[in-house]
Amino acid sequence: MRRGISVSLMIVWSVFFLAACHTDTELAKTGDVREATPAADVLPTFLSGKSEDVQSVYRIAAERRQMLQHIPCYCGCGDSVGHQSNADCFVYTVKEDGAVVWDDHGTKCGVCLEIAVKSAQMAAEGADIKTVRQTIDAQYGTGYADPTPTPLP
Repeated sequence: MRRGISVSLMIVWSVFFLAACHTDTELAKTGDVREATPAADVLPTFLSGKSEDVQSVYRIAAERRQMLQHIPCYCGCGDSVGHQSNADCFVYTVKEDGAVVWDDHGTKCGVCLEIAVKSAQMAAEGADIKTVRQTIDAQYGTGYADPTPTPLP
């Protein structure tokens, strides 16, 4: 019986190890998981256990990345992990070939998620980037961490 368990554990470990070797996932020095997918419409596997709401925010963040690069985050990620904007909480970078390197920081932070959703909702209602930025700054400027060093649009 013990031998059967040992063999089973070895098989499970081998499958896990081989699967990990075939993904484009890394653990950043910040502790965040980063995973590359071929395009923005392919979500990272680290979202597979997350709610549909969180997955939707990641889709929105990819679609609205240009705007979110001008919207600061107020969760403290500028100081703690070096983020420059709310976009960085979800997308680490987009490569020249269109591949997206996702960041799992947003999965662990309600402030990041709220700012992305509020910004996207305002833009969908016709607000320009400056208005969105002013609204986010006003709403999160007091009682939250210092903002990321996000350039104005």
